Amino acid sequence: MRAKHVTKALALASALAALLSPRPVRACACGCGIFEVGTSSMFPSGSGGTFFFEYDFMDQNRNFSGGSSAPAEDNPDKEIRTHFMRAGIQYMFDRRWGIQAEVPAWNRTFRTTDEQGNIVSFRHSDLGDIRIKGIYTGFSPDLTTGVTFGLKLPTGDYTYPNFDRDTEIGTGSTDLLLGAFHRDSLTKDNRWTWFAQAQWDQPFTTRGGYRPGTEIDAAGGIYYGGWSPGSARVSPVLNVVGSVRSRDSGGAADPDNSGYERVLVAPGIEVHAGPLMVYGDVEFNVYAHVNGNQLLARQVFKLIAGTTF
Repeated sequence: MRAKHVTKALALASALAALLSPRPVRACACGCGIFEVGTSSMFPSGSGGTFFFEYDFMDQNRNFSGGSSAPAEDNPDKEIRTHFMRAGIQYMFDRRWGIQAEVPAWNRTFRTTDEQGNIVSFRHSDLGDIRIKGIYTGFSPDLTTGVTFGLKLPTGDYTYPNFDRDTEIGTGSTDLLLGAFHRDSLTKDNRWTWFAQAQWDQPFTTRGGYRPGTEIDAAGGIYYGGWSPGSARVSPVLNVVGSVRSRDSGGAADPDNSGYERVLVAPGIEVHAGPLMVYGDVEFNVYAHVNGNQLLARQVFKLIAGTTF
């Protein structure tokens, strides 16, 4: 009987040790809000609607700590490779008021280190967090200035068992979205134009002990609109995107390895042909400062296609 009790006690102690032993710290710096700012291709220009589809690709495979690259062994996460897809509609009821809705879907592969020290890989595809925003452009007759306001809804999956909360497709939070944009001419012939926009993302309801950090994303750039082969208009674009995000919080968060600042430079091109618009760019990471150890991508690839109606 004594041997039986000892065996049970040892089994219980082992189970408790497994439960209480710390898991490896895991961190990423997705900053997916950068997909909400970019060029002026989606700024409203009059009443009517626009359907659009966006595809982005990001391969986070470089460990960063502070303001520089860090050894890969300092981070148990090794790679986060994501295909981002986003379908949306924007409709301006008149020259002042409009609405925009976006439905995202992600396909994400996550390579990390398990508790035995082995590199394991997981893949997950699902619906992301839907965004619904109102648009007001009544500050000037030409719609050059506007504000946006709305919500990010907790529709994305945040319970996939093989991902940590900061790598899940959904955050589980409802966020307040507030933004502003402006565009203007640099030359009298309107061949050179500039634009700027920004968005504040503030979570205010959360689930499962995880609150993502507050994020501010801003973009600005210059267009050259002097190329018109046939009926099309071709515009080279130079775009700069910046992001600031505070640390995550809550029992399921990793505040020591979350929160960052970064800047990307994105040369691209936009083509308009009748009701059709296509935009593409490559966004290069030129500055980053992260808390702890986080995975960053060297570049982000973006493609947007839309049509007005």
